[in-house]
Amino acid sequence: MSTRGTLFTLSAPSGAGKTSLVTALLEDCERIKVSVSHTTRPRRPGEIDGTDYHFVDETSFIDMLNHDAFLEHAQVFDHYYGTSSQWVEDTLASGVDVILEIDWQGATQIHRLIPDCVRIFILPPSLDSLTSRLTERGQDNAEVIARRVAQAQEEISHYVESDYLIINDNFDTALGELHAVVQGQRLRLDVQQDKHAELLSALLS
Repeated sequence: MSTRGTLFTLSAPSGAGKTSLVTALLEDCERIKVSVSHTTRPRRPGEIDGTDYHFVDETSFIDMLNHDAFLEHAQVFDHYYGTSSQWVEDTLASGVDVILEIDWQGATQIHRLIPDCVRIFILPPSLDSLTSRLTERGQDNAEVIARRVAQAQEEISHYVESDYLIINDNFDTALGELHAVVQGQRLRLDVQQDKHAELLSALLS
């Protein structure tokens, strides 16, 4: 029987770099997967259905919602986002860690349902840096960027609800800190006792 995986939630204001950090983490960290959310927002250039998101229309999303298919869901910038309950449960049960890229409201919903989830918050080094990153993406117009920056401060205020806080000023440093959080959870006493039950029994016999 596999040791149950750990559920991590990763929240940040748009432009703080959480997606880039998660992508880099997955490249060189074993036994961890990122949940692919369902969303009603339009697909952006370069995004792949089933890899970046499961892109669905609003009618399909509401139908899934009515059938309790989501562990959490939220409406952000006029679009819906949701996390599949079954996929998360199956993955954790197989012994693989799961990381959810979700906003603070979603992280709060997850924590109510799964109190032992580990909540991580990513912050930018400044609001000016956040604005620059959003502008450099070239994906949104000035009006949308202004809305995102205005909302960022409200989102940032919820960092106090997290278990770990990472400032993404230097990317490599932030990535190292994210690795440390994941590794630290894997070395918890309860996890190690479960994983190495036979060894511990032999050492004490």
